[in-house]
Formats: sequence, structure tokens, C-alpha cells
Amino acid sequence: MKKVMVKIKSMQTGPDAGDNEMEFVTEAKLYRKNGALYLLYDESEFSGMPGCKTRLRLRGEEVQMKRFGEGAGIGNELKFEKGKRYTGIYDTPFGPIEIELLTNDIAGSISEEGTGQVDIDYEVSLKGLLEGRNRLNITLM
Repeated sequence: MKKVMVKIKSMQTGPDAGDNEMEFVTEAKLYRKNGALYLLYDESEFSGMPGCKTRLRLRGEEVQMKRFGEGAGIGNELKFEKGKRYTGIYDTPFGPIEIELLTNDIAGSISEEGTGQVDIDYEVSLKGLLEGRNRLNITLM
């Protein structure tokens, strides 16, 4: 397990989502397990999820994001794979909501040495509440 600094940048656009950008830098743990690379970091007050941990599993061209711990709720797991749809339940402070993601593109890679970046471009729909396009950039520093 290696400690690394990670910069997470999220950009949201769309008629329902407006235009929002969030960026934060935090310490993360990077490790390999069962053929995948994992990044584990604590969310911040800025992200609106204090007390929550986020785990990213990177395997080939697939990224899985799972949040757990205090403030994470239940069922907060998202899967990104180019050209594929993911549907699930996303827990919010207002209750669970059905979510659908369509991953347009995943580019880049992260090395076991703690370098690299991954860009994820995806469409998101929170049933009946929000639709928009998101871009997520994860950079190891």
C-alpha cells in the first residue's frame, strides 16, 4: 500500500444540472488487489460527504466507485465502462433515487508507482430529478 496525493475534479453541465465544477486534493492509499488498482480516500466537507470514504477500483477500461462509512448511505456504487449503461440506486440525504449512467469515454491510466490520470465522461440521470453530463478527472500527483 502506497500513500499518494490525488486531485479529484468534477465538472457537471446540463439543462437540469446547471454548470458546476468542484476540485479538491487529498491523500489517498493506492494498492493492487486481484488484478486491479485501488484508490481509497476520505471525502471532504467540500464534497458534501464528510465522514465518507470513496474507493475507486480501476481494472482495464472499467472504473468502479464505491462510497461507504458515515454519510455514504446505502447502495452508493457506480460503474463506468465505455459505451455501457449502469443502473442502480443512489442514496442521497433525501432518500434513495434510481440512477442511470452512460459512459461516453474513459481515457488515461494510473500506475502502481502512483502516477497518471483517468478522465471519465458520462451522462447521468437521477430519475425525475436531474439529467446532465459529467466529467471526472482523477490525477495522481
